[in-house]
Amino acid sequence: MKRNTFWSWLIIVLGILYFFVPLIATLEFSLRIKRGEYTLGAYEIVLNDPRFQQTFSYSLILALATIVFGVLLFVPTAYWIQLKIPGIRPIVEFITLLPLVIPAIILVYGLIRTFNSSSLIPMTSDERSTDLLLMFGYAVLSMPYMYRAIDTGLRAIDVRALTEAAQSLGANWFTILFRVILPNLRVAILSGAFLTLAIVIGEFTLASLLDRPAFGPYMQNLGANRAYEPAALAIISFALTWASMGVLQFLGRDSRDSSRVVGHG
Repeated sequence: MKRNTFWSWLIIVLGILYFFVPLIATLEFSLRIKRGEYTLGAYEIVLNDPRFQQTFSYSLILALATIVFGVLLFVPTAYWIQLKIPGIRPIVEFITLLPLVIPAIILVYGLIRTFNSSSLIPMTSDERSTDLLLMFGYAVLSMPYMYRAIDTGLRAIDVRALTEAAQSLGANWFTILFRVILPNLRVAILSGAFLTLAIVIGEFTLASLLDRPAFGPYMQNLGANRAYEPAALAIISFALTWASMGVLQFLGRDSRDSSRVVGHG
């Protein structure tokens, strides 16, 4: 038992070192913009850069739009598959995994060729329609994570019993979906939402080739032309990711506490 405990702790310590040593080194490097002293100069430059504020705001808004679109598309789809046609689940799961093996460069070229200004549905002729096209592309990239998170959440609840109970009380399909099923998927949707947020914030290929002012191209351009600012930007991105995970953990705990209260009642 003592030997097993030793190896378990050794693996944990090595994992912590592997994770935190590069992060600490990046943090230390980001503070050395002035020779011989540690300062927050790189962070001030990044946070005060109008392009940082513009691109991050643009990507954040697009991420929220992608999340809303993904929820409205994948929740009814996964719900209907589980309730009515479970036999096609393997086919749908295979389709949702395709964005993991198809490069983003192929996706964006396909979108451009299909929806260019000379096509039947032109979506690259103005900025708003191009933003919409970019959102659709992000929805495809996030599909493996959003759909699977929602599908896992649906498998964790008794969808059929909830549906039959709601129908017995006279609820229509819209009410069942958005007032019965959706609240029970809060943690699952948040899991997919934060993964979608991370994908959209850091994505470069689609935004670059569609010529949109997104955060991914800004980070790539900054990394190609500066030294200390990209390190500061990496730390800021890491902090935002951990903040999102903290929010997810808090909301998930709140959801579990609410479930316990209902169960005890």
